[in-house]
Amino acid sequence: METVALAYEQLGQVNTTSSPLIILHGFFASSRNWRQVAEKLSVKHHVYVLDMRNHGVSPHHPTMDYPAMASDVLAFMDAHEIKTASLLGHSMGGKAAMWFALNYPERLDKLLVADIAPVTYQHSFNNLITALKSLPLKTLKNRKEAELWLESEIPELTYRQFLLQNLVLIDGEYSWRVDLDIFYATGDNIIGFPDVTDEEPYRGQSLFLAGADSNYVNAEQICELFPNAKLSVIAEAGHWLHVQQPVKFLTLVDAFLA
Repeated sequence: METVALAYEQLGQVNTTSSPLIILHGFFASSRNWRQVAEKLSVKHHVYVLDMRNHGVSPHHPTMDYPAMASDVLAFMDAHEIKTASLLGHSMGGKAAMWFALNYPERLDKLLVADIAPVTYQHSFNNLITALKSLPLKTLKNRKEAELWLESEIPELTYRQFLLQNLVLIDGEYSWRVDLDIFYATGDNIIGFPDVTDEEPYRGQSLFLAGADSNYVNAEQICELFPNAKLSVIAEAGHWLHVQQPVKFLTLVDAFLA
């Protein structure tokens, strides 16, 4: 499988007595969205925050699915001579981390998955991506104008602002940092999860974190593939639990890694 060399940020001191922590972000996000969490975790841990393929400043590639993303992480570890690591993945990144655990268990120390399960969901990104593609980039004057343009299709302001982090100004003209055509073509892969018929369960240490106000995770979806997993539900948090309840999130992650 063809891999891409992932861009990354490294925080904290190298610790030769414990495995580093690698953080994998979600769809449309990048390593920058996890910088504050990574900075706090780096007080005790050596942390790498990756830009997944087609995200952030990592290379673009027409293939975007979980086997490819897990292979990218494995290649990253090989390139940086990381024998084993703990993985913390949110949403899309959580699915990539789960697929990594199922296929490369010998390279994994601990698995942490934030508000996602190894299942295929029923929603679609098609309308969202179509709305982003409709943005008139050549005549766009500022980000506020972009926010207003997308308001009818994406009513939640904070989510619009999150998506528009992928809008960059180059030589006076706006463009997308991500390839929306690739995102549209591979969106079903992100919503889905690969066939696990021939996969052995991952029996290592696993922590699944779920937002109490989110409906992405339940215990039954986890136990078959991750029989030793612990599920912790964070009150007053939805899918973006690390943003909505950062202290509770960090406390649980820190305790599990310790």
